[in-house]
Amino acid sequence: MGPVTIDGFSAKRQDGKLRLEADRSAVLIVDMLNDFCKPGGAMVLPGCDRLLAPQQRVIGAARAAGAAVVFVNDAHRPDLRNDREFAKRTPHCIEGTWGAAVIDDLAPEPGDLMVTKRRYSGFFNTDLDLTLKDMRVDSVVVMGVVTNICVRSTVHDAFFHGYQVVVPEDCVAATGPREQESSLYDIATHFGTVSLADEVVAALTEGFALENRIVA
Repeated sequence: MGPVTIDGFSAKRQDGKLRLEADRSAVLIVDMLNDFCKPGGAMVLPGCDRLLAPQQRVIGAARAAGAAVVFVNDAHRPDLRNDREFAKRTPHCIEGTWGAAVIDDLAPEPGDLMVTKRRYSGFFNTDLDLTLKDMRVDSVVVMGVVTNICVRSTVHDAFFHGYQVVVPEDCVAATGPREQESSLYDIATHFGTVSLADEVVAALTEGFALENRIVA
């Protein structure tokens, strides 16, 4: 992101360095699914391809360091009378279809976890919080699509549930530049730490201390 002018309200903040302990951290991969990321998908977001290399670096480092890797996947049952997402968005990610599958570029491996979500947030009416708590995870790295919808909703709920939240900005994509900048600004000033993939890799593998890239 470029220079950001911090408004007076957001400037009243507290920030510090954040260290990730691998055995108490989880990488949450949100909605990197065919319907959002691949030609022929129901609702393809331009720019998904540029996320793959940095996401792969973070996922690889997490697996090597012993951090949890959790795929948080949108899935909708067919033929429901009142799916709330479909009140606002075209039907997508129908359970059991190609569109609801994780893209091959990020194929889950044995030991990775899968969480199904029915709404934007990975925490809303899922067992994600319960699973992370059982694993004694207290820090989450959130990446995927879409920054201003499902990523942002998941970040908010992670913060509300008491997790330290990190978002590598080169691992998330929004519906446009305005939405990307605004969402990252709000995450950095109110909900967590905005970083980069290579910094997260260093934090997981070398003890590198993360600092917000957006500073008042």
